[in-house]
Amino acid sequence: MSSGTDIGLTTTVPVEAILAAGSRPVDLNNLFMSLADRDAPVETAHRAGFPLGACAWLKGIYGTVLEEGSPRRVVGVVRGDCSGTEVLLEALELTGVEVVPLSFPYPASRADLEREISRFCDRLGVTMRQARAAASELVPARRLLAELDRLAWSEDRVKGLDAHLWLVSASDFRGDPEAFTDELESFVEEAGRADPLSERAGLPFAREVRLGYLGVPPITTDIFTAAEEMGARFVFHEVQRQFSMPEPEADLVDMYLAYTYPYTVAGRSLDINRQARQRSLDGLVHYVQSFCHRNMESVVFNRTLELPVLTLECDCPGDLGAAAMSRLESFIQILGENM
Repeated sequence: MSSGTDIGLTTTVPVEAILAAGSRPVDLNNLFMSLADRDAPVETAHRAGFPLGACAWLKGIYGTVLEEGSPRRVVGVVRGDCSGTEVLLEALELTGVEVVPLSFPYPASRADLEREISRFCDRLGVTMRQARAAASELVPARRLLAELDRLAWSEDRVKGLDAHLWLVSASDFRGDPEAFTDELESFVEEAGRADPLSERAGLPFAREVRLGYLGVPPITTDIFTAAEEMGARFVFHEVQRQFSMPEPEADLVDMYLAYTYPYTVAGRSLDINRQARQRSLDGLVHYVQSFCHRNMESVVFNRTLELPVLTLECDCPGDLGAAAMSRLESFIQILGENM
């Protein structure tokens, strides 16, 4: 695979190998969400035969690649993310896109993961040593992301939407890790000087309700701003935080082994409960995407999580919807009145 090309990602992958190859990583989810008209790619997918009852993320990724005409190489996680990725890759391959499958092992195994990352490096024409060198260059950015996260939950100086947008961008560092690091450093410095958000006037409760966000990043970001208007704030973003690699100085393989999202829901619950206690959360909101197999995570979450959980479902880009907004407001009100 030649260097200097854009390589699309369907989710977080060992981006270090892509950077070591001299290529530019492009998270296709973020590319889709950046479009002014997000309905157009979905309609493109419908015309190609994607059913109405398919996940909007899959349709959005497919349509975005076709509409934008780029990237022409896509890495898809076929084990550890979305159950529809295999078919998505087949569909993209039929349009002339080169596809690279990647699997996270189940059950989690360091030996199996090292073999898979090594195979991935081979496919990109780089060595594990080169990928590890690229990982060391990303440590400053990941440290800054950890500081941003700390400012959000420990000092109450970062809004939920801002934390979400920065953390979710760690999947591809917006295609330019150096520029990303510079911009993030400026944001973190400014946030560190800001007044605590939890001290704002007019809160409907004795104090701000502290929420944790669980599940895949949302196809609409209304949830973060709406919560703040209701007297709450998201100070924990489960999967987005995992994208940032909370153990950035670990060995490359160990870092992706500690990345909880591709493995078991029970393992994720351990991390969620630990973070909920540390961040003094009042409740958890589990976002589920319509027509996604991950909706079944609630079966495990309901038995393993220590805090009240509200499950909210959304389908297409746009607003969260009146029914979901009403349920979120009621959940926040109940938590606020019982603090």
